[in-house]
Amino acid sequence: MLPMPTLTLAYTMAKRRFAIPTRKTVPRHEYAPPPRRAFRANVVALSALSILAIIAVISLGAPLLAPYDPLAVSPAQQFLPPSWEHPAGTDLFGRDVATRVLYGGRLSLGIGMLAVPLAAIPGTFLGLIAGYYGKRVDRLVSWAVDVMLAFPSILLALTLMAVLGTGAANVVLAVGIAGIPQYARLVRGQVLVTRRLPYIRAAQTVGCTNIRIVLRHILPNVLGPIIVLATLDVGWAILNASALSFLGLGVQPPTPEWGAMLNEGRGYLRDAPWVTAAPGLAIALAVLSVNLLGDALHDSLNPRRRARQ
Repeated sequence: MLPMPTLTLAYTMAKRRFAIPTRKTVPRHEYAPPPRRAFRANVVALSALSILAIIAVISLGAPLLAPYDPLAVSPAQQFLPPSWEHPAGTDLFGRDVATRVLYGGRLSLGIGMLAVPLAAIPGTFLGLIAGYYGKRVDRLVSWAVDVMLAFPSILLALTLMAVLGTGAANVVLAVGIAGIPQYARLVRGQVLVTRRLPYIRAAQTVGCTNIRIVLRHILPNVLGPIIVLATLDVGWAILNASALSFLGLGVQPPTPEWGAMLNEGRGYLRDAPWVTAAPGLAIALAVLSVNLLGDALHDSLNPRRRARQ
C-alpha cells in the first residue's frame, strides 16, 4: 500500500491531467441576490416609493380632493391658523394653503419629471459618442462639458432663465440643460471602460457597424448608472425649480407652486409660519423620498454592493 503523501501527489497530478471537477462552496457573504429581489427586500426603498406615489396621486387628484379654489381670494380670511376648516391655514390673500400645496405638487413634480429626460437623453448621447469615438470628438465634447461644469448648476439655470424669461416651460428647459454635463461625464467614463471589453472587439471583428455596437452592446451596459442618476436628479430638479421660483425667476404668482409659495410666505415667517411650513415640508418629503429611492436602486443594481450586504 502506498503511503499517504504518495497518494495525495498522485491525486493532485490526476486532477490536473484529467480536470477532475471539485465541489466548490460559495460563502454566504458572496451571494448577491437579483436586483429585483434586492429592491423588494429594502424596506426603506419601498416606503420611499410608497410616499412618492402617494404624493403624486394626491397631486394629480387635487381637483377632486381639494375643498377650495387655489386662486380664490378671500381678504376676510387672511392668515388664519391651521384648523379643521383649513388644515394648513390661509395665506396673505385668504387662500387655503393645503389646497395650493396639492395643486402646486402637480407643477413641481411635473417639472422634475420633465427636466430629467431633457438632461439625460442629450447627455447620454454626448457621452456615448465621446467615449466610443475618442480623439477629436472626445476632446470637443469634453471641452464643452468642462465649460458647463465650471458653473454651479443653479447658477447655470439662473443664467438660462435670465435669457429665456420666466414661466414653467422655461424652468423645465433651464433645469434640463443645466443637468446635461453630469450625464455626459458619467456615460463617457462608462463607455471608455466598456469599449475595451472582449465582446466589443469581437463585434468589431465580425463587421458590426458603430451604431449597432453603441446601441446594441454598449448602451445596455451603461443603463444602470444612468437610471440611478436620473432617479436622484428628480429631487435635484425639484429643488432647483423651487429655488428659481423662490427667487422670482420661475413660476409666477398666483400660480400655485411650492417654491413660489415659499417666496410668498417668507415675509410672514414670524406672524404666520404655516404659510411656508406646508410647501417646505412637501419639498423636503418629496426630495427625501426620491433620494432614498435612488440609493436603493444604486444598491440593487450594483452587484458588488449587494455582495457585501
